[in-house]
Amino acid sequence: MSQETCTLATQLIRGMGSFFKNCACSRQSRCSHPYAIRYRDATGRQREETGFTTQQTALDRLTKVYDEKRNTPRQQADLKHEIGKQRFGAYASTWLTRQRHYAAGSVRSVNQVLNSQVLPVLESRRINTFTSTVVEDFIMSMEEHSVGLAAQQNAFDTLKKILLDARRRGGISEDPFDGVVPPEYIPRKITIPTVDEIHALKAAGSDGLRVVIDLMSGCGCRNGESYAANLERMVADDVYRITEQIEGKTRTRARLKHRKVGEFRESPMPLTVRESLLRYAKDHGTDTRGYLLRTQRSAHWAHTTLEYQWNAAKKTAGISRRLTAYSLRHFFASNCLAKGIPVTDVAEWMGHKNINMTFKIYRHLMPASIGRAARLLNDGL
Repeated sequence: MSQETCTLATQLIRGMGSFFKNCACSRQSRCSHPYAIRYRDATGRQREETGFTTQQTALDRLTKVYDEKRNTPRQQADLKHEIGKQRFGAYASTWLTRQRHYAAGSVRSVNQVLNSQVLPVLESRRINTFTSTVVEDFIMSMEEHSVGLAAQQNAFDTLKKILLDARRRGGISEDPFDGVVPPEYIPRKITIPTVDEIHALKAAGSDGLRVVIDLMSGCGCRNGESYAANLERMVADDVYRITEQIEGKTRTRARLKHRKVGEFRESPMPLTVRESLLRYAKDHGTDTRGYLLRTQRSAHWAHTTLEYQWNAAKKTAGISRRLTAYSLRHFFASNCLAKGIPVTDVAEWMGHKNINMTFKIYRHLMPASIGRAARLLNDGL
């Protein structure tokens, strides 16, 4: 800044800061350049903002900052300062321990994303040095290393959760994602099994696999939720209540994904699913708590159990398409949408965190929805 510009900076109350123009105009009071302000935040770090069209708007902003600083207790200011000085790696570790609503599988997924994409680049950076430029450089580094779009989006989402948490707690003063264009992963077209393929898999599979297939294709259950098949969850002849899942690696009971402990969701239960559960219970019995699926060595199924039985059934049924057990969830969604069931209901039954996920994955399964709407509206006119 030139000496002439500096002399035009207006000093206010001690500790409040100053406002000025960063231009070389001879009559700055009448030029169209914006005003800037300079002040020290609650942690003592100097800040500068610009883009104020008038002296009054600059003064109003300074006044607001000053009042916030005066009303921030010293202890709180020191805490914000300490958070800002932390290295990203250390902060990310403590952040993850505070996510008590995360299931064990979610914790593993976040750790995998951090260790493979985020920490190698950002682990040593101090929290208070993150800006939109740093975030954009991180995205560009992933592009330069040919990281897939799905992995890019997962890494970006994880980084955003952590940094916005740090900003909420005062470690970052400005939004480091302001103006940043995030990587966008467009899911590939999903593979949906046909009804004939589902029947062929059920005919070739074990009794336990048939229960899993029916719960996933008929009620929209996830893999782990199917492992927790239980007669007590049949709360009505046509309603199945999903209350928990079996963690696929440890074979332990866990809360539902995107749900707190004790929360549940309910899904419509077709007659074929009800009969499948009752038939299995009649032929094989249940344990003392009503659970159906178990192995010779364990009280519950695991991912390895399903993978082995699924691949064996595919081979016996002569199915060569790249179908996975999770494809059964796609069948459930497509079956619902093809019958005109609202996507909002489908999202709830499938346990998606928000409807955007459901819409992004299954939008193409609602063909000619605009044309159909036009015809319906025309009938009303």
